[in-house]
Amino acid sequence: MNKKVVIIGLGEMGGVFARGFLRAGIPVFPVTRTMSIQQAMSSMPNPDLVLLAVGEGDLQASLASIPDQWKSKTALLQNELLPRSWRDHVPDPTVISVWFEKKKGQDVKVLIPSPVFGAGAELIKTALASIDIPVEIKSSADEIEFELVLKNVYILTTNIAGLECGGNVGGLWNAHNALAREVANEVMDIQSWLVGKALDREKIIAGLVKAINGDLEHKCMGRSAPARLSRAVELADEAGLAVPKLRSILAGQEL
Repeated sequence: MNKKVVIIGLGEMGGVFARGFLRAGIPVFPVTRTMSIQQAMSSMPNPDLVLLAVGEGDLQASLASIPDQWKSKTALLQNELLPRSWRDHVPDPTVISVWFEKKKGQDVKVLIPSPVFGAGAELIKTALASIDIPVEIKSSADEIEFELVLKNVYILTTNIAGLECGGNVGGLWNAHNALAREVANEVMDIQSWLVGKALDREKIIAGLVKAINGDLEHKCMGRSAPARLSRAVELADEAGLAVPKLRSILAGQEL
């Protein structure tokens, strides 16, 4: 396969994709924190894909630094991703909603197949298939937007509800279902405002349950859970949304 890929960010997730591309016989040009993206572009001016694998907190700065020559080849994979995250910088990126986990010292754990959409979708599917990670190619921007909203609802619901009940996602859904649904509905209020349209909430809840069943032992929250909650309430303030349960959990965290 006569393809070339640039990966910006070689952390745990970037490393998974790099391994997949290399296993598929696709050369990878890595761009680390110590490297200039402009210098990298002069060394690799015309790649087939530029995968932005930086952390969520570095996404906007990294998007702003993408050279014009690379913009049509850009692919994104971050959590809490929506079209408003990229539209000011990259008009039509390839986007994957990642449903596998990679932690330091552990192998990849797949929850459900990861949906992807965009010009680089086939290339990403080929790479991840080479390391046994299932991918589903979506056929429209609306479909991938739904998948991104679903992933956001899963992450935010489990993280935020987990601040109150702890444990794993199976325990959250089965033993604290009322809490999980209350948080999920308030998270969907925020997501609906972010995408500017009503959501198919029953379909999202069905997807949420499918993801939960994909790994019942998945921990509800990590170190980023408090920051996710604070961001959610800030967005609710901006949108004029009440979100009483989120505010109650945040108040409990601040005691």
